[in-house]
Formats: sequence, structure tokens, C-alpha cells
Amino acid sequence: MSTWPVPDRPGPPTAPAGERASLEAWLEYHRTTLLMKCAGLTPRQLVERSCPPSDLSLLGLVRHMADVEAWFHDFDGLPRDPYFQNPDPEVDAAFEDADPALADADLATYLGALERSRAAVAGRSLDEMFDGYSLRWIYQHMIEEYARHNGHADLIRERIDGAVGD
Repeated sequence: MSTWPVPDRPGPPTAPAGERASLEAWLEYHRTTLLMKCAGLTPRQLVERSCPPSDLSLLGLVRHMADVEAWFHDFDGLPRDPYFQNPDPEVDAAFEDADPALADADLATYLGALERSRAAVAGRSLDEMFDGYSLRWIYQHMIEEYARHNGHADLIRERIDGAVGD
């Protein structure tokens, strides 16, 4: 693919029908916002670093969020997928190993991680616990995680081509 596609993004939820609907809607909004920050860029642009010596890039953020989605995957009882892990604990492979030649495969991996997340928690109670964390806490944490990294993505995207906006 020459550039990443522009996703359809719902507007931010303004009148969700309950707590679960609110958490799901805000999370989907932020997931799609990250993809919007990458839309229209070439694989080479996606791996451009924010500024030396940082390894932060848009593709790195997408790869990182695929890994972080594993918070939800714990609820399906299957082993965690080590999407972008490096055996060396000193290497953050999501960022350091970002490769433009793998950008399309990384997007597919991220989208697959989202589908697994949605399926893993469908129909589960927000009070259900895994490893000491409630599903409610995980939703809240993931919304915070995406919001923080979308702020990073805003700055990286503006540095790449001047595009701004949410």
C-alpha cells in the first residue's frame, strides 16, 4: 500500500446509554483517532522519529498499542500474542524495530489485535477481574493510554507534514 487509508471515525460520544456504552465508544474514538493520525502517510513517513534521540514514531505507536491491547486479550483465556516483543528487555521493539517495509503487516496486526480485544470482552461484566484488575479499570486505563499517545501522534504528524487536528 502506498499510503495508509483514512478510517471512518465516529464522533465522540455525547449521550451514551450507560457506562459500558460510554467506555466502548470513547475507546473506539481514540483507537480510530490514532489511525487517522497515520492516514495518508507513506510507510517511510510512518517511521519518521519525533526528534533525536527519541525512537517515537507513528508506526511505533501503532505497534505499541497492539501490544497494550493484550490487557483485553487476557479475558479470552488464550495465550498473549507477543506482537512486537524483543527477547532483550532493554529493547522496546515496538518503537526500535519499526520498519517501513513491514508497515502494512503491522497495520494488519494492529487491526487483528483490536478484533481480538473486542471479542475477548464481549458480554463480560465490567466488574470481572483478571490478575487483580477489573475490566472497568482496563477500559479506563486504555482510554487514558490512547489519549496520551494520540497527543504524541498529534505532534509527530504535525512535524511530518504540518497536518493538525483531532
